[in-house]
Amino acid sequence: MNTTALRRKRVLIPAVATVAVLAVGGTVWAASADEVSGDERSRVAAAAEQAAGGGTAVDVEHSDDVGAAYEVEVRLADGSEVDLTLDEDLTVVTKESDDADDADDADDADDADDADDADDADDRVLSADERAAVERAALDAVGGGTLLEASASDDPGVAYEAEVRDAQGVEWDVDLDAGYAVVAKTQDR
Repeated sequence: MNTTALRRKRVLIPAVATVAVLAVGGTVWAASADEVSGDERSRVAAAAEQAAGGGTAVDVEHSDDVGAAYEVEVRLADGSEVDLTLDEDLTVVTKESDDADDADDADDADDADDADDADDADDRVLSADERAAVERAALDAVGGGTLLEASASDDPGVAYEAEVRDAQGVEWDVDLDAGYAVVAKTQDR
């Protein structure tokens, strides 16, 4: 019996398992390290909502950009979104409307490479009524929470896709048909 080979296996297997656990744990920690929570989130969200002229802060994160402390995504009543970066004093550093991105995308539709993308159903902007119906259906599907994103879908049998954060902070992807019935609901991992 080769005892040297057995000893190597007894050392190698736990070492590989330890590295795997540390890698997964580090990834989870890094992903959650940017999230702002508790009173700090409330304070930053309120400042961003005021700077955006109303709406609801749907995503509040720490920023690693020079001169910025926070990155906040605010959804306005009409369904459009505003991305803001704030400094430590909650002063607005940058403010970008998603409409500016949409205008750039419309220009891209003229490009030969993007001509096929211009007709994609998932590029269509939802009306305020559609967004409200998607929000109601998606939140009902997960028992309440906050709508993070809603869009049209080009997947077969799916008219709308929604991303929702439930009351416990768990994120869900909810697919809806044209009548706003749930086609699929999966926990975002």
